[in-house]
Amino acid sequence: MEKIVILTGAGISAESGLGTFRDEGGLWAQHRIEDVATPEGFARNPALVHQFYNARRVQAAKAQPNAAHQALARLQKDWPGEVIIVTQNVDSLHEAGGAKHVIYMHGTLAGALCGNCGHCWTSPLEMEVDEPCPVCQQPLVRPDVVWFREMPYFMDEVHDHLAGAALFASIGTSGQVYPAAGFVQQARAVGARTVELNLEPSAGASMFDETHLGSASTVVPRWVDQLLAQGSTQ
Repeated sequence: MEKIVILTGAGISAESGLGTFRDEGGLWAQHRIEDVATPEGFARNPALVHQFYNARRVQAAKAQPNAAHQALARLQKDWPGEVIIVTQNVDSLHEAGGAKHVIYMHGTLAGALCGNCGHCWTSPLEMEVDEPCPVCQQPLVRPDVVWFREMPYFMDEVHDHLAGAALFASIGTSGQVYPAAGFVQQARAVGARTVELNLEPSAGASMFDETHLGSASTVVPRWVDQLLAQGSTQ
């Protein structure tokens, strides 16, 4: 049966209380992206970056999956083919909503990474600048998230899935951050049908065959219902 590949961005978690970096108000509005989400920012002021991500962890721990997360989990469960969820988000709301085998291309808030030896482990709720790596003991611990100008994780796996997709859906993304913004072009190149579900048209809206505008908790469950009723992407 046909494979569905779904890309999700910050818009799918916004209704769970996790704002995007383009929102007015909230954590992102209090900082420049260059200061808290780049390797250079971390090198300049690691204490500020840890403070920012500690706050994001606390916020994410309180968040609950919404109807959009739950609908995608239902699609994974009930679709007769394979449903791959690739997310730019670093929260765990897809899995909390029942999804399986989520591909976290930007890492997760739940992870810690050693900048010296590359060891990864589960992060505490609060990380500190001088916290040592449990393997090499060097105090070069950072959040295991992909910052701007860093290479996302699992890209070969994502490209392989896109190459076999019959349907590609982009949910809650701005279409401005590459390489994810180019996934729709990859999907079109192999003949996949492309669908955008978003609060407003993305930067790449013209590349999609079909568009559903509205809040994720409304448009995603409705789209999933339609897909499951049809039983096919055609």
